[in-house]
Parts: sequence; structure tokens; C-alpha cells
Amino acid sequence: MNYQKFASKSIKGRRHWPTFEASYMAMGINEVEEFARRCRVEIVKMVHRAQAGHPGGSLSEIDLISALYSTRLRVRPNEPKWDDRDRFILSKGHASPGMYAVLAEMGFISHADLESYRVLGGVCQGHVDMKWCPGVDFSAGSLGMGLSFGMGCAVAAKLENSERRIFVMLGDGEIQEGSIWEAAMAARHHELGNLKVILDRNRIQNDDFCEAQMRMFDIPAKWASFGWSVKEINGHDMGEIMEGLDFLEQTNDGPAILIAHTIKGAGISYMENNPSFHGAAPNDEQFKQAMIELGEVEA
Repeated sequence: MNYQKFASKSIKGRRHWPTFEASYMAMGINEVEEFARRCRVEIVKMVHRAQAGHPGGSLSEIDLISALYSTRLRVRPNEPKWDDRDRFILSKGHASPGMYAVLAEMGFISHADLESYRVLGGVCQGHVDMKWCPGVDFSAGSLGMGLSFGMGCAVAAKLENSERRIFVMLGDGEIQEGSIWEAAMAARHHELGNLKVILDRNRIQNDDFCEAQMRMFDIPAKWASFGWSVKEINGHDMGEIMEGLDFLEQTNDGPAILIAHTIKGAGISYMENNPSFHGAAPNDEQFKQAMIELGEVEA
């Protein structure tokens, strides 16, 4: 994607959304792409400033999260604990820079808060933490726990006769965890049509490719065999992402999963498909190159 073509555009007066009602379905595809571009800039700034963090998975997820928050998720940034809000569970919680960037764009936190990323006592901790950061509904730790947590939220919503939806983002590496499949089986058993999963299929985990660490074979067939509705998309094509979110919203007779084929480090040439940037920050020279590639500064 050519991110520089969006750099000259601005959405004046709409960088922070006061309520869900003001933002829902308010953005077109070009605007969501610009939203995601700004988030990419903030992701790189955060990890460069901290000289630590996880840029690769944050960049692979950001188009998906940007589209979800800016066009579908029923939330109120000025009322982050609104009881009937949709829930978003970032199970791959180490990819927190992506979520923090989105929360800042939405107005849950300020852009100044992003400077506290990985700072002791800061709002933006290394892994997402619901006790520290407004807008976060799941405290992440070991991988594989988010789907079970999301399933519990979905069951609670049904018991309360609430229309809130639960969206869970998983990394492909973490679906090697057995707890994922226990939750997948239980979600179908309980007919949780309000549970929606997005799989960030970037094919890299930790510091190597998934294929080398633990082959997962036919992922769509596995989910289908557990009774889930399944759709695959290009996770960086905004048109396909919108169609995928439509699929999730319209599938209500049981749990659904959107398998998004993505590129780890997407948008930064030297990070793309590079396992080294799973958990490494760019140096000063690499940071300048990233800002140029994202259209933030001129070459």
C-alpha cells in the first residue's frame, strides 16, 4: 500500500470522537486508511522512543483494528465503562502499540499519553492492562487466554439480554495453545452468536516463522470443524476488511472467525516479513526511513 498518498489528507475536527454515535459508520475507506496510517506513525514513534516493544505484530493488526473501531465498534470514548459497550479483547496483548494508537485516535486517551509507553507508572504499559488504560477491557499476559475471557464476556451478555458484541483478536502463533480450542468448542456449544474472532495471520511468531516453530496446517478447516463460521480476507485491503466485518456482524447463529492474511511489519519495508522486528525497536536511521515511507516527512 502506498501510504504517502494519504499523508496530505487531514480529517479536521474528527481526530477524537466524543461518542460512539458520532463515529459509527462515519468514515469511508480512504478515511479509515488515513486513520490507520496515522496509527502506524504512532506505533513506530512509541517503540523507537522506548527502544523496546513489538512493532511487527502491531503493524500487521492495525488496518483491522482501525476499521473495527472507526466503523463498527459500539463504544463511548467519554464513557469508557459504559455497561452496554461492545468489548474488544486484544489477546495478543504484546502488540499493544497498535491498540494504544487507536485509542488515542478515538479519544479514549491523549496522544501525549502515548509517550508513557513502557514507562513505569505510565498509562500505556508494555502489555495492554485494563487497570491502567481507559478503553482496554482485557489485561493480557501469557498468550492463549483472550478467547476464553471473551467467551465469558459473551455468555455474560446473553445472560443479561444485552446486545453487546464481543470481538477477540488472536495471533496465529497463539492458536497453538490448547486453551484456544477448549474455548472454541465451548463457544459453539453455547451458540455464542455474539462472539466474533479476528485472526491476525501474519505467519511469524516470536523470532521465526510459524511454519518453522509449529506447523498449523489447514487453519480454516480446523475452525470450521469446531462449528464456527469462517471467512478469509486480505487483512490489508480495506475493502475486504469491510466485507469481513460485515460477515462478522451478520453471523449471529453461532461464533464466527475472520481469518485475515496479513504481513508482519506491514507498511515499513525493512520490517515486513522480518522476524527480527517481532520484538525489536528501530534505531534512529531506521526510524527516519519509516517516517518517510509512511509519508510523515519528505525524503
